[in-house]
Amino acid sequence: MNGVDAIVFTAGVGENDIGMRDVICNDLGNLGIKLDLVKNKVRGKETIISRDDSRVKILLIPTNEEFMIARDTYNIVNAL
Repeated sequence: MNGVDAIVFTAGVGENDIGMRDVICNDLGNLGIKLDLVKNKVRGKETIISRDDSRVKILLIPTNEEFMIARDTYNIVNAL
């Protein structure tokens, strides 16, 4: 890889754990990743949580895990 264009946090922990997103992004600072601590104080809302001067966009995108499991199960069963 020659760098990163974006980081997406989604689902249970990624969508809801403000502290975990902070810890993860702090460990990736050498890639130019800068988390906005104010923007990061959000849960379950599609938004950009990176600082304006971050080289990498950090996105929060909610998902409906139960729906995805049901859809995948439906597709597997119908493929048999």
